[in-house]
Amino acid sequence: MKKIIVNKLSTLTGHKDCVYTLEKSSENDIFYSGAGDGMVVAWDMKDPGTGKLVAKVPSSVYAIHYYQPADTLVIGQNFAGIHWIDPVEKKEKGSLKISEAAFFDIQSYEDKLIIASGDGVITMVDFYKKSIVKQIEASAKSARTIAINHQQGEFAVGFSDNYIRIYDANTFALKHEFEAHKKSVFTLKYFPDNNLLISGSRDAHLKFWDAKNNYEMKESIVAHMYAINNVYFSPQGDHFVSCSMDKSIKVWDTKQLKLLKVIDKARHAGHGTSVNKLFWSEYYNRLVSCSDDRTISIWDLNFNNHENNTTRN
Repeated sequence: MKKIIVNKLSTLTGHKDCVYTLEKSSENDIFYSGAGDGMVVAWDMKDPGTGKLVAKVPSSVYAIHYYQPADTLVIGQNFAGIHWIDPVEKKEKGSLKISEAAFFDIQSYEDKLIIASGDGVITMVDFYKKSIVKQIEASAKSARTIAINHQQGEFAVGFSDNYIRIYDANTFALKHEFEAHKKSVFTLKYFPDNNLLISGSRDAHLKFWDAKNNYEMKESIVAHMYAINNVYFSPQGDHFVSCSMDKSIKVWDTKQLKLLKVIDKARHAGHGTSVNKLFWSEYYNRLVSCSDDRTISIWDLNFNNHENNTTRN
């Protein structure tokens, strides 16, 4: 097993409720967090002591998406709608009422936002016109997570009815659907080469699906003790991490699908409750995690000088 040295660099505090989501920005050292207190906060890893409030909405924020072409944050406000936010000026650029349900994920394909909500509906929104293009009533249970395959022009959605459904990103036609897990599908990510789709579920399994062969299952791993909330790939793509309600973060080898390291409270002063979301930054390969314990942690993972040999400023 490859030796990985884990150092906890910072614990960020300031949110007054569970921290549910993390998102990248235009700069490698800056990221955003969203929480149950309705606050969206910008954090700078060069000076992580104090976050800067970007937006405040009346209800919980489960989903934030950074739309890079317009340098804009799109925030899902539970039980209301979505908001376009200028993260520099910290001003709202528009809003759209969509549903009374919670918004669990927001992604984008070209100029369209793709939104997963708690009523089982997938909504496509024109980013610039701020209008609904199409809504798909896909399930009676929540749509929880979205992954985009830009290479194949399709996207995958995981649902609380245990299914994964694959849609054409241009026509929104359903291409595949299959029962993937025994419980809700909480997280999806395509591998960097887009050949495999990884899914994580409330059943604590990670599963790997062949995107080139009608999403045939290639591997199934009992990865955690409880629900898997999120997976995220390293900037180089040769590792990925998973996090869980079991309070742990696990580091995996992408090629071999092998567990390399467990980061938890006992061994690394990790989170004390559910770890909800991860973000692996290009800024010195630092890993960021957030939790129900209202904190955000910044981690340095040293892969025996295998990954962390970039020049540091």
